[in-house]
Amino acid sequence: MSPGYLTTGPGIYWSKDENLKINFAPLTSKFTFVDDAYTTAIDPATGLPYPDGYYFGVDAGKSMRYELGFYASVYYKLAIMTNVTAENTLNLYSNYLEDPQNVDINYSLNIVMKVNKFLSANFSFQTIYDDNAFQGFQTREVFGLGINFGF
Repeated sequence: MSPGYLTTGPGIYWSKDENLKINFAPLTSKFTFVDDAYTTAIDPATGLPYPDGYYFGVDAGKSMRYELGFYASVYYKLAIMTNVTAENTLNLYSNYLEDPQNVDINYSLNIVMKVNKFLSANFSFQTIYDDNAFQGFQTREVFGLGINFGF
């Protein structure tokens, strides 16, 4: 679990129903935990220690990074057609203590398709932007096919 994240803070949660949920937390603490073996290691290319913030924004020799900022989250589930649903989750975070104009983005889309009683399929897409972790967008796509059999 390197990195591991913990986000906590008071906020306002609103839910229209199970398909739409919104959360705003204007005073949120975000902790990033890493194995300090990665922040104390020597860069084999240069022979020098890694610089501060190189590994997921955690300073050299440390195993945790603390941030205080604004957090917003939106969840929306949509029935596209019979037996096909799409779940969207958008998380936004802005660090008040360092570069508040740089907003961390975490968006995920999960499409669940039930073909029949024996077959199901799932498509997942996720994109993350966190300038402390990586200077650019990170994406992940997964397609799964399931065979269902009851005993």
